[in-house]
Amino acid sequence: MITILRGSIAMTGAALCLVIGGCGTGSAIGSGGEPAAVGAVSTYGVTPAEKTTAYPLTVRNCGQTLRFDKAPSRVLILNGASVAEVESFIVLGLQDRIAASAQSYGAYDDPSIAAAVAAVPTGGLTTNGNFDVPREQVLAMKPDLVVSTWSGGFDAKSGFATRQELAAVGIASWVPPANCAYGKPDATDAEKAAYAGQSIESSFEMLTELGRIFDVSAKAEQVVSSLRARLNAVRARVAGKPKKNVLIAYPGMSMMNAAGVPAVMANGVANDVIASAGGVNPFAAGGQEGANQLSREQLAVTNVDILAVGLFAVGEKADEEATKIFAAFPQWPAATAKAYTYVADGAYLGPANVFAVEKIAAAVHRE
Repeated sequence: MITILRGSIAMTGAALCLVIGGCGTGSAIGSGGEPAAVGAVSTYGVTPAEKTTAYPLTVRNCGQTLRFDKAPSRVLILNGASVAEVESFIVLGLQDRIAASAQSYGAYDDPSIAAAVAAVPTGGLTTNGNFDVPREQVLAMKPDLVVSTWSGGFDAKSGFATRQELAAVGIASWVPPANCAYGKPDATDAEKAAYAGQSIESSFEMLTELGRIFDVSAKAEQVVSSLRARLNAVRARVAGKPKKNVLIAYPGMSMMNAAGVPAVMANGVANDVIASAGGVNPFAAGGQEGANQLSREQLAVTNVDILAVGLFAVGEKADEEATKIFAAFPQWPAATAKAYTYVADGAYLGPANVFAVEKIAAAVHRE
């Protein structure tokens, strides 16, 4: 049984930026080819000795206090233009706890996870005009936990079930701690700071908290430890080497930009991914809001040394998209050198960040 402690409850196109998730160093510069699938072998290691969660467990989440008398067993994962949550469940071995998920993506930085995401049940869910599961479908499914990548997934004005409505019928709701402020008008200063300061560590925090809620803390610790070791290895390898300007640009998300140019990623996680790979995001200072306002002229006068083509939709090809972008901005050093790689879901919150770091590092430091 999951009890919500009462009295403690404090998609538009723009939601796309939430998606905006082996070694995974895959793509060679200039080839842009997607890596071959590596099968179903886990890239996250072997689970160590079990660590157990003591129930009842009380969790404070985005101003709401949840009490879990046992691990949830019937989870509904909302869309939110994200795959961070469904991927986190998969790498933690929690697929059997998912009753339905509305999350999917067109490309993956970890090719071994694509089939696992596709195999998660959808429960016949459909989305409304705001691109997520409407209130009636959520309540009819009778989950014991609803997971949203952002607080806006519980906004009544968009036709979604609120956290208060869910609590009233005994359904818990959860948002990754780093995303509490997104879509929450009354967000606290701490929540705003966590959202503004997102990084790869935010992805690790999500895995750790899910591990505690679902009594798989040992697995979460192992996954985070494995990913962190790979991340630290890259950071050590590029330390002290000359940095290059790296642009992560998603042609398929051009609707995010007022000028219609490929969407440039400058969210906290993407900036950390680039920095960890030994690069510099020339638009990091303006954040994602500033990146969404970039003009074609601003992009043209920026020295881009490495292009990381963002793959979003099914069927997109990195080499074809890179060719189009280089033709539009031939003055870039990257265009002259045909220096590019590609990323997909690894530029956003989720377990795929390290895969993107490894790819970009290989492109920034070809040696």
